[in-house]
Amino acid sequence: MKTHTIRRAAERIGLFTTLFLATLTLVACASAPLPPTESLNAARDAIASAEQADARRYAGAELEEANRHLAEADQAVEKERMTEADRLAKQARVAAQLAIARTELAKAAAINREMGRGAEALDEEMQRQGDQQ
Repeated sequence: MKTHTIRRAAERIGLFTTLFLATLTLVACASAPLPPTESLNAARDAIASAEQADARRYAGAELEEANRHLAEADQAVEKERMTEADRLAKQARVAAQLAIARTELAKAAAINREMGRGAEALDEEMQRQGDQQ
């Protein structure tokens, strides 16, 4: 009878231990937030777009800021600070978008200046031809 009782007690302890470990595993998984993959990818895509738009030439400071925030976000992920990583990734995306906007503005201003010079040259040519007649 004692052997049977000891065996049942051991089975119960084993069952409770298994349940306890399973509960701990679930709690650990539930409490560890996932990396902000979507925010990180959006930041990387925005930085790549800014680089393709030649932002380094027209908005270098903003592009550098975006890269710095992205690097900090990657470090935060390594340290398992997912909320901070998400915030930094979003800041990187916004800085890259600002770099794109400033680049587009600078390019548009350059085109506008070129068109103004072309219009001035055309006006001068028309005046010369008018003077010749």
